[in-house]
Amino acid sequence: MLQKILNNKIRIIQLFFLILLLVLVRAFENQLFYDPFLDFFKQDFTVLPLPDVSSLKLFLGLLLRYTLNTSISLSIIYVLFREIKMIKFAFILYCFFFLILIFLLFFIIYFTEENHNWLLFYVRRFLIQPIFLMLFIAGFYYQRINY
Repeated sequence: MLQKILNNKIRIIQLFFLILLLVLVRAFENQLFYDPFLDFFKQDFTVLPLPDVSSLKLFLGLLLRYTLNTSISLSIIYVLFREIKMIKFAFILYCFFFLILIFLLFFIIYFTEENHNWLLFYVRRFLIQPIFLMLFIAGFYYQRINY
């Protein structure tokens, strides 16, 4: 019984540490990543034209941030569920979603004529925030209790 309590304490500490890492990624986003949309979306972006962007720098900045968030998120999923199959499945989903979202982001930036700033806002949000983590935890938990 004591060992089970100790193991849970260690898992809780690991979980808090990983969540702290996600918070740090968010807290230092201005220093770590090139993203001209950080300031843009803090303004009244619905009427403003899109800022000038360096495509390669934006792609690399988003890739770095997505990779950091994905690595931390996969670690959180592992701490919670301790199943390598879930990690592999989530990793494949993260890669698939990145490809779809990054294509959609650049398509909106360069190929849309109208003002699609809200759509850009939400696509970018999925790339820079660990939203998939919340969805995957809920889905994996539901799967675990039903099977």
